[in-house]
Amino acid sequence: MDLDKKTTVLFSEELHERLTRLARYRKTSLGSLVREACVAQYGLFDQGTRLKAVQALGALSLPVASPEQMKREAVPKAEELLP
Repeated sequence: MDLDKKTTVLFSEELHERLTRLARYRKTSLGSLVREACVAQYGLFDQGTRLKAVQALGALSLPVASPEQMKREAVPKAEELLP
């Protein structure tokens, strides 16, 4: 990743201390920690990365019922809710 733009961000003293401790714990810089948070929060992923994620999800073999069965399990009938 090319780092060619600079931005100044002001934090409260408490937040700065917490982020600094977290960066130290993760053995990274505060700047790297903030960049990772921005990518995670705002989804700045390229199309190739997103495609790989979709393919990985599609390759999962999960025990999933039919849509009808899931609806029956997720939305109980009123009589089942009452004592």
